[in-house]
Amino acid sequence: MQSTAPTPELYLTELPEERQQIMADLRAVILRHIPTGFEEVMGYGMLGYAVPHTLYPAGYHCDPKQPLPFMGIASQKNHIAVYHMGIYADEVLLNWFKEEYPRHSKFKLDMGKSCIRFKKAEHVPLALIGELASKMTPQEWIELYESVLKR
Repeated sequence: MQSTAPTPELYLTELPEERQQIMADLRAVILRHIPTGFEEVMGYGMLGYAVPHTLYPAGYHCDPKQPLPFMGIASQKNHIAVYHMGIYADEVLLNWFKEEYPRHSKFKLDMGKSCIRFKKAEHVPLALIGELASKMTPQEWIELYESVLKR
């Protein structure tokens, strides 16, 4: 379910009522914890957090007009999704997240390469998502991104 909303605020108001609060809470916890330098954007039909062109002029290799994506959150048809490119690219961070998850949730981890899925709002471990958002600075993400891109 991709949104065409031009702003995060409008994106949130367009969501089904039962998803608005959890998505607002996810946004708030990410904004509170994400390191300085990342920018909140609308991208790929969801709320995103990216390295702006002012810090990384090359942009995203798939579409250099886009800032370098880092995190995203979306209300999908059957789940709430948290996308985190760092856990896709950094095995140490991925392992940390997998080890921490059971301490924050009694539900089975439902995860793809960079996508963490939650069936219900009450299943989202906000504190853990906030901590995950804080784990990598824009400069660290740029360095990791470029090292993976060169492989």
